[in-house]
Amino acid sequence: MKPALIVHGDAWEIEAETYTERIAGVRAAVEAGWAILARGGSALDAVEQAVALMEDDPVFNAGVGSALNRDGEIELDAIIMDGRTLALGAVAAVRGITNPVRLARLIMEDTEHSLLVGEGARRFAEMKGMRLAAQAELTVPREVERFRRFQMQAGYRVPAGLTPNPMDTVGAVAIDVQGNVAAATSTGGVHFKMPGRVGDSPLVGSGAYADNRAGAAATTGHGESIMRVVLSKTATDAVERGFSAQEAADYAIALLHERTGGYGGIIVVDPQGRVGYAYNTPHMAVGWVRDDGTIHAQVERQPGGEG
Repeated sequence: MKPALIVHGDAWEIEAETYTERIAGVRAAVEAGWAILARGGSALDAVEQAVALMEDDPVFNAGVGSALNRDGEIELDAIIMDGRTLALGAVAAVRGITNPVRLARLIMEDTEHSLLVGEGARRFAEMKGMRLAAQAELTVPREVERFRRFQMQAGYRVPAGLTPNPMDTVGAVAIDVQGNVAAATSTGGVHFKMPGRVGDSPLVGSGAYADNRAGAAATTGHGESIMRVVLSKTATDAVERGFSAQEAADYAIALLHERTGGYGGIIVVDPQGRVGYAYNTPHMAVGWVRDDGTIHAQVERQPGGEG
Protein backbone atom coordinates (compact mmCIF):
# COMPACT_ATOMS: atom_id res chain seq x y z
CA MET A 1 0.00 0.00 0.00
CA LYS A 2 1.26 3.45 -0.93
CA PRO A 3 0.92 5.73 2.12
CA ALA A 4 -1.08 8.95 2.04
CA LEU A 5 -1.53 11.95 4.34
CA ILE A 6 -3.67 15.08 4.36
CA VAL A 7 -3.81 17.76 7.06
CA HIS A 8 -5.86 20.87 7.69
CA GLY A 9 -5.16 24.05 9.59
CA ASP A 10 -8.74 25.36 9.94
CA ALA A 11 -11.66 26.17 7.70
CA TRP A 12 -13.31 29.52 8.36
CA GLU A 13 -12.59 33.13 7.44
CA ILE A 14 -8.79 33.11 7.50
CA GLU A 15 -7.16 36.52 7.76
CA ALA A 16 -5.05 37.30 4.69
CA GLU A 17 -2.16 38.51 6.84
CA THR A 18 -1.80 34.99 8.29
CA TYR A 19 -1.71 33.14 4.94
CA THR A 20 2.07 32.84 4.72
CA GLU A 21 2.50 31.61 8.29
CA ARG A 22 -0.47 29.26 8.07
CA ILE A 23 0.69 27.71 4.80
CA ALA A 24 4.16 27.25 6.26
CA GLY A 25 2.67 25.59 9.34
CA VAL A 26 0.53 23.22 7.29
CA ARG A 27 3.47 22.35 5.05
CA ALA A 28 5.70 21.63 8.04
CA ALA A 29 3.01 19.35 9.49
CA VAL A 30 2.72 17.42 6.22
CA GLU A 31 6.50 17.09 5.98
CA ALA A 32 6.72 15.77 9.55
CA GLY A 33 3.96 13.23 9.08
CA TRP A 34 5.19 12.17 5.67
CA ALA A 35 8.73 11.57 6.94
CA ILE A 36 7.26 8.92 9.26
CA LEU A 37 5.12 7.29 6.57
CA ALA A 38 7.89 7.32 3.95
CA ARG A 39 10.16 5.24 6.14
CA GLY A 40 7.42 2.69 6.80
CA GLY A 41 6.11 4.18 10.05
CA SER A 42 2.56 3.99 11.25
CA ALA A 43 -0.35 6.22 10.32
CA LEU A 44 -0.96 6.70 14.04
CA ASP A 45 2.53 8.11 14.57
CA ALA A 46 2.20 10.28 11.46
CA VAL A 47 -1.05 11.99 12.46
CA GLU A 48 0.14 12.50 16.03
CA GLN A 49 3.35 14.16 14.85
CA ALA A 50 1.59 16.32 12.26
CA VAL A 51 -0.96 17.60 14.76
CA ALA A 52 1.62 18.09 17.53
CA LEU A 53 3.67 20.27 15.20
CA MET A 54 0.65 22.49 14.56
CA GLU A 55 -0.05 22.62 18.31
CA ASP A 56 3.45 24.05 18.73
CA ASP A 57 2.85 26.70 16.05
CA PRO A 58 1.23 29.85 17.52
CA VAL A 59 -0.55 30.72 14.27
CA PHE A 60 -3.09 27.95 14.96
CA ASN A 61 -5.79 27.77 17.64
CA ALA A 62 -4.42 24.55 19.16
CA GLY A 63 -1.86 24.16 21.93
CA VAL A 64 0.23 27.33 21.86
CA GLY A 65 -1.90 30.16 20.48
CA SER A 66 -5.24 28.79 21.63
CA ALA A 67 -8.36 30.85 22.20
CA LEU A 68 -9.34 32.23 25.60
CA ASN A 69 -12.71 31.38 27.13
CA ARG A 70 -14.99 33.89 28.88
CA ASP A 71 -12.92 33.64 32.05
CA GLY A 72 -9.74 34.36 30.11
CA GLU A 73 -8.57 30.75 30.46
CA ILE A 74 -7.37 28.25 27.84
CA GLU A 75 -9.16 24.88 27.74
CA LEU A 76 -7.97 22.36 25.16
CA ASP A 77 -9.56 19.42 23.34
CA ALA A 78 -7.98 16.67 21.22
CA ILE A 79 -8.56 13.15 19.90
CA ILE A 80 -6.55 10.43 18.18
CA MET A 81 -7.96 7.20 16.71
CA ASP A 82 -6.40 4.00 15.37
CA GLY A 83 -8.32 2.54 12.43
CA ARG A 84 -6.74 -0.88 12.86
CA THR A 85 -8.21 -1.55 16.29
CA LEU A 86 -10.80 1.27 16.62
CA ALA A 87 -8.95 2.30 19.79
CA LEU A 88 -9.12 5.99 20.62
CA GLY A 89 -8.01 8.48 23.18
CA ALA A 90 -9.42 11.94 23.76
CA VAL A 91 -9.08 14.84 26.14
CA ALA A 92 -11.44 17.75 26.72
CA ALA A 93 -11.38 21.05 28.61
CA VAL A 94 -7.87 20.41 29.92
CA ARG A 95 -5.58 23.23 30.97
CA GLY A 96 -1.83 23.66 30.84
CA ILE A 97 -0.99 20.99 28.26
CA THR A 98 1.16 22.08 25.31
CA ASN A 99 0.40 18.99 23.20
CA PRO A 100 -3.06 17.62 24.05
CA VAL A 101 -2.87 15.20 21.10
CA ARG A 102 0.04 13.44 22.84
CA LEU A 103 -1.99 13.27 26.04
CA ALA A 104 -4.88 11.78 24.03
CA ARG A 105 -2.58 9.04 22.77
CA LEU A 106 -1.43 8.27 26.31
CA ILE A 107 -5.07 7.93 27.34
CA MET A 108 -5.64 5.54 24.44
CA GLU A 109 -2.62 3.38 25.18
CA ASP A 110 -2.17 3.56 28.96
CA THR A 111 -5.70 3.55 30.39
CA GLU A 112 -8.87 1.53 30.04
CA HIS A 113 -10.73 4.74 29.19
CA SER A 114 -11.20 6.71 25.99
CA LEU A 115 -11.91 10.27 27.20
CA LEU A 116 -10.62 12.24 30.16
CA VAL A 117 -11.66 15.81 30.93
CA GLY A 118 -10.59 18.81 32.92
CA GLU A 119 -8.64 18.32 36.12
CA GLY A 120 -8.69 14.52 35.80
CA ALA A 121 -6.96 14.75 32.44
CA ARG A 122 -4.41 17.18 33.83
CA ARG A 123 -3.66 14.90 36.79
CA PHE A 124 -3.20 11.94 34.46
CA ALA A 125 -0.79 13.99 32.33
CA GLU A 126 1.24 14.85 35.40
CA MET A 127 1.26 11.20 36.50
CA LYS A 128 2.64 10.20 33.09
CA GLY A 129 5.42 12.74 33.36
CA MET A 130 4.11 15.32 30.90
CA ARG A 131 5.31 18.81 31.71
CA LEU A 132 2.47 21.07 32.79
CA ALA A 133 2.66 24.49 31.16
CA ALA A 134 1.68 27.80 32.67
CA GLN A 135 -1.13 29.48 30.77
CA ALA A 136 1.25 32.28 29.82
CA GLU A 137 3.23 29.75 27.74
CA LEU A 138 0.15 29.00 25.64
CA THR A 139 -1.16 32.57 25.35
CA VAL A 140 -0.34 34.85 22.43
CA PRO A 141 -1.08 38.59 22.07
CA ARG A 142 -3.50 37.97 19.19
CA GLU A 143 -5.82 36.02 21.47
CA VAL A 144 -5.55 38.48 24.36
CA GLU A 145 -6.63 41.27 22.01
CA ARG A 146 -9.50 39.16 20.67
CA PHE A 147 -10.61 38.33 24.22
CA ARG A 148 -10.70 42.02 25.13
CA ARG A 149 -12.81 42.81 22.06
CA PHE A 150 -15.32 40.11 23.01
CA GLN A 151 -15.49 41.42 26.57
CA MET A 152 -16.72 44.71 25.15
CA GLN A 153 -19.54 42.97 23.26
CA ALA A 154 -22.22 42.46 25.89
CA GLY A 155 -24.29 39.33 25.44
CA TYR A 156 -21.95 37.78 22.87
CA ARG A 157 -23.16 34.36 21.74
CA VAL A 158 -21.63 32.09 19.09
CA PRO A 159 -24.30 31.71 16.39
CA ALA A 160 -24.91 28.59 14.33
CA GLY A 161 -24.16 30.35 11.06
CA LEU A 162 -21.01 31.85 9.65
CA THR A 163 -19.34 34.62 11.64
CA PRO A 164 -16.15 36.53 10.90
CA ASN A 165 -14.56 34.98 13.97
CA PRO A 166 -12.47 31.85 13.32
CA MET A 167 -13.15 28.62 15.20
CA ASP A 168 -9.90 26.89 14.40
CA THR A 169 -9.15 23.21 14.69
CA VAL A 170 -6.12 21.39 13.30
CA GLY A 171 -6.27 17.82 12.09
CA ALA A 172 -4.62 15.04 10.12
CA VAL A 173 -5.63 11.73 8.56
CA ALA A 174 -3.31 9.13 7.06
CA ILE A 175 -2.90 5.60 5.73
CA ASP A 176 0.38 3.72 6.06
CA VAL A 177 2.13 1.02 4.04
CA GLN A 178 0.33 -1.65 6.06
CA GLY A 179 -3.04 -0.22 5.04
CA ASN A 180 -3.83 1.09 8.52
CA VAL A 181 -5.57 4.45 8.83
CA ALA A 182 -5.57 6.98 11.66
CA ALA A 183 -7.01 10.39 12.46
CA ALA A 184 -6.28 13.15 14.96
CA THR A 185 -7.58 16.63 15.78
CA SER A 186 -6.72 19.33 18.31
CA THR A 187 -8.24 22.70 19.19
CA GLY A 188 -8.51 25.52 21.66
CA GLY A 189 -12.20 25.70 20.81
CA VAL A 190 -14.53 28.59 20.10
CA HIS A 191 -13.25 32.03 20.99
CA PHE A 192 -14.80 33.43 24.18
CA LYS A 193 -16.62 30.15 24.83
CA MET A 194 -18.34 29.35 28.11
CA PRO A 195 -15.97 27.63 30.56
CA GLY A 196 -16.33 23.89 30.18
CA ARG A 197 -17.69 24.07 26.63
CA VAL A 198 -16.63 21.11 24.50
CA GLY A 199 -17.17 21.05 20.75
CA ASP A 200 -16.89 18.32 18.16
CA SER A 201 -13.11 17.96 18.11
CA PRO A 202 -12.59 15.38 20.90
CA LEU A 203 -15.80 13.47 20.18
CA VAL A 204 -15.41 10.19 18.30
CA GLY A 205 -17.34 10.27 15.02
CA SER A 206 -17.73 14.03 15.08
CA GLY A 207 -14.25 15.58 15.24
CA ALA A 208 -12.50 12.49 13.91
CA TYR A 209 -13.03 8.84 13.01
CA ALA A 210 -10.81 6.07 11.69
CA ASP A 211 -11.63 2.52 10.58
CA ASN A 212 -9.51 0.44 8.23
CA ARG A 213 -12.70 -0.69 6.49
CA ALA A 214 -13.93 2.84 5.88
CA GLY A 215 -10.95 5.21 5.91
CA ALA A 216 -10.44 8.17 8.20
CA ALA A 217 -11.78 11.70 8.51
CA ALA A 218 -11.17 14.83 10.61
CA THR A 219 -13.28 17.98 10.77
CA THR A 220 -13.11 21.67 11.55
CA GLY A 221 -15.74 24.39 11.78
CA HIS A 222 -18.83 25.07 13.87
CA GLY A 223 -18.71 22.24 16.39
CA GLU A 224 -22.31 22.37 17.54
CA SER A 225 -23.44 21.78 13.94
CA ILE A 226 -20.80 19.12 13.24
CA MET A 227 -21.89 17.12 16.29
CA ARG A 228 -25.50 17.04 15.12
CA VAL A 229 -24.62 15.09 11.97
CA VAL A 230 -21.64 13.15 13.42
CA LEU A 231 -19.69 14.48 10.46
CA SER A 232 -16.55 12.34 10.44
CA LYS A 233 -18.53 9.10 10.81
CA THR A 234 -20.93 10.31 8.12
CA ALA A 235 -17.99 10.67 5.73
CA THR A 236 -16.39 7.32 6.55
CA ASP A 237 -19.76 5.57 6.31
CA ALA A 238 -20.04 7.01 2.80
CA VAL A 239 -16.60 5.61 1.95
CA GLU A 240 -17.70 2.19 3.19
CA ARG A 241 -20.69 2.43 0.85
CA GLY A 242 -18.33 2.91 -2.10
CA PHE A 243 -17.68 6.65 -2.23
CA SER A 244 -14.14 7.86 -2.92
CA ALA A 245 -12.47 10.11 -0.35
CA GLN A 246 -13.37 13.21 -2.36
CA GLU A 247 -16.95 12.11 -2.94
CA ALA A 248 -17.38 11.38 0.76
CA ALA A 249 -15.96 14.77 1.75
CA ASP A 250 -18.31 16.57 -0.65
CA TYR A 251 -21.28 14.54 0.57
CA ALA A 252 -20.54 15.19 4.25
CA ILE A 253 -20.24 18.96 3.88
CA ALA A 254 -23.41 19.14 1.75
CA LEU A 255 -25.26 17.19 4.43
CA LEU A 256 -23.86 19.42 7.18
CA HIS A 257 -25.33 22.51 5.56
CA GLU A 258 -28.56 20.86 4.44
CA ARG A 259 -29.44 19.47 7.85
CA THR A 260 -28.05 22.12 10.22
CA GLY A 261 -27.24 25.22 8.19
CA GLY A 262 -23.75 24.83 9.62
CA TYR A 263 -20.33 25.60 8.20
CA GLY A 264 -17.13 23.63 8.32
CA GLY A 265 -14.52 21.59 6.53
CA ILE A 266 -13.40 17.97 6.41
CA ILE A 267 -10.40 15.93 5.27
CA VAL A 268 -10.72 12.26 4.30
CA VAL A 269 -8.48 9.35 3.32
CA ASP A 270 -10.02 6.13 1.96
CA PRO A 271 -8.68 2.55 2.18
CA GLN A 272 -7.27 2.87 -1.35
CA GLY A 273 -5.04 5.75 -0.24
CA ARG A 274 -6.97 8.49 -2.01
CA VAL A 275 -7.39 11.79 -0.16
CA GLY A 276 -10.11 14.41 -0.38
CA TYR A 277 -11.33 17.52 1.35
CA ALA A 278 -14.34 19.83 1.20
CA TYR A 279 -15.53 22.97 2.95
CA ASN A 280 -18.37 25.49 2.72
CA THR A 281 -16.57 28.25 4.61
CA PRO A 282 -14.80 31.04 2.73
CA HIS A 283 -11.37 29.46 3.30
CA MET A 284 -9.65 26.25 4.28
CA ALA A 285 -5.98 25.70 5.01
CA VAL A 286 -5.01 22.27 3.71
CA GLY A 287 -1.94 20.30 2.69
CA TRP A 288 -1.23 16.84 1.34
CA VAL A 289 1.34 14.77 -0.53
CA ARG A 290 0.70 14.48 -4.26
CA ASP A 291 1.14 11.23 -6.18
CA ASP A 292 4.57 12.38 -7.37
CA GLY A 293 5.73 12.89 -3.77
CA THR A 294 5.59 16.69 -3.77
CA ILE A 295 3.73 18.56 -1.06
CA HIS A 296 0.85 20.91 -1.78
CA ALA A 297 -0.05 23.39 0.97
CA GLN A 298 -2.42 26.28 0.45
CA VAL A 299 -5.13 28.44 1.96
CA GLU A 300 -7.92 27.44 -0.40
CA ARG A 301 -10.88 29.75 -0.94
CA GLN A 302 -14.33 29.45 -2.40
CA PRO A 303 -14.71 30.71 -5.99
CA GLY A 304 -15.22 34.44 -5.88
CA GLY A 305 -14.04 34.60 -2.26
CA GLU A 306 -11.78 37.36 -1.09
CA GLY A 307 -8.14 36.88 -0.22
